[in-house]
Amino acid sequence: MHTVCVVMTDEFLEFSAEAGNDLSTPVPEFQFPGLKAGDRWCLCMGRWIEAQKAGMAPEIVLESCHISVTEFVD
Repeated sequence: MHTVCVVMTDEFLEFSAEAGNDLSTPVPEFQFPGLKAGDRWCLCMGRWIEAQKAGMAPEIVLESCHISVTEFVD
């Protein structure tokens, strides 16, 4: 479930692509424009934690997250 709202960074987008989840490339058949630094997007908590451990976690927009996210972040 995509519960964590974040602000994309170039570093995170590269990290995500290297992990097999390319969020930068548009996918027209799904009306997905591709993301760029500064865009907001929701992630799975597990992906955010993985990025945090690698020093690549994007900034969280807490007021736009699911309440369950507060169990994992300060």
